[in-house]
Amino acid sequence: MKTRHVILIQAFFVSILASVLVFAAGYYFFISKQPLVTQESTTSKVAIPKLVSTDGTIPDVVETAIPAVVSIIISADVPVIERYYEDFWSPFDSFFGGGGFGGFQIPRQRQIGTERQEIGGGTGFFVSADGYLVTNRHVVDQEGVEYSVVTHDGETYDVEVVAKDPTLDVAVLKVTADVDFPFLTFADIENLRLGESVIAIGNALAEFPNSVSVGVVSGLSRDIVAQNGWRSTESLEGVIQTDAAINRGNSGGPLLNTNGEVIGVNVAVAGSGENIGFALPSNVVSSVYESVAEHGEIVRPFLGVRYLQITEDIAERNNLDVEYGVLIVRGETRGDLAVIPGSPADKAGLTENDIILEVDEQKLDGSKSLAALLRSYNVGDTITLKVMQDGKEKKLTTTLEKQD
Repeated sequence: MKTRHVILIQAFFVSILASVLVFAAGYYFFISKQPLVTQESTTSKVAIPKLVSTDGTIPDVVETAIPAVVSIIISADVPVIERYYEDFWSPFDSFFGGGGFGGFQIPRQRQIGTERQEIGGGTGFFVSADGYLVTNRHVVDQEGVEYSVVTHDGETYDVEVVAKDPTLDVAVLKVTADVDFPFLTFADIENLRLGESVIAIGNALAEFPNSVSVGVVSGLSRDIVAQNGWRSTESLEGVIQTDAAINRGNSGGPLLNTNGEVIGVNVAVAGSGENIGFALPSNVVSSVYESVAEHGEIVRPFLGVRYLQITEDIAERNNLDVEYGVLIVRGETRGDLAVIPGSPADKAGLTENDIILEVDEQKLDGSKSLAALLRSYNVGDTITLKVMQDGKEKKLTTTLEKQD
């Protein structure tokens, strides 16, 4: 009996040992053959995007850039209104046995003076140590108001509007103070690519200064029609699209790459979409600033024609010989001549109904307007125009002059 008991105990332990061996074999086959995940491999394998520039992280870029970004404050004298009640006598109150004074009170209001108040705001940024700032024209396009800027550390400075671009939504301001300001530099965006990380900084809603949002370049060379708060519209060509959050008040703020360089100036947002914002490209904005810094005003080359971009539909309806180029046409009124007398176009021999096909072998196929193409030139540059005149192609040369 003792022997049998011992045998049973031995069998029990043997079965346990066998189970352990089977479990160990299963673990080895099913578990240990899987990739080993350690803390180190988790850090290197998990797809957590980290936006890093060659100079540092996004916080590093923001910390460096924010001192150059300012909130633009719009102030005006607004009426101070006093509200009061005026007694109005009514015979019906006494007639029907009312216990009052025979009338009632009418609410009235009157102006008792004015008070300086903030009525709006936007964003700008320094582009030179001596106080030049860039913003959007629509931020500083109001009459009868005063503008000031508040830096990131809370200092307030008076600011002068030096120049407003008549065709682009760009304005150049100047702070007149004996201070060396931190400033941002413009990036070369010739090789800007879709998907590049970008950072927007601005005075969001004109209430939250130094607000930062991060996104990517969502589109390049977009042509849009933007509307400002006064319901006026303007066409903007070649703008950069981004999904970095841009809100009211961000207008005029910088759109930065991860090197802390300005690739664009935030200008508009699509009201019917989400995270669809637009920025004026840096090369366009920098040329405006450089012109103001050098000449004290925006100096732009001038050809002197009114024109209509030719499309297939326009070519078909007007029986034109070509389906591209710009047709030189009159404006809507008698005084809106097709070719301005004495202009470079006039001196070159261009006339109404001529078609400009190319500028220096750059085809005017609608991908870029003639105005946008001319902005890439300087006053005094000589250009060669390929034109269709009286049914024949010819080449004409002219020298661009300063636009008055």
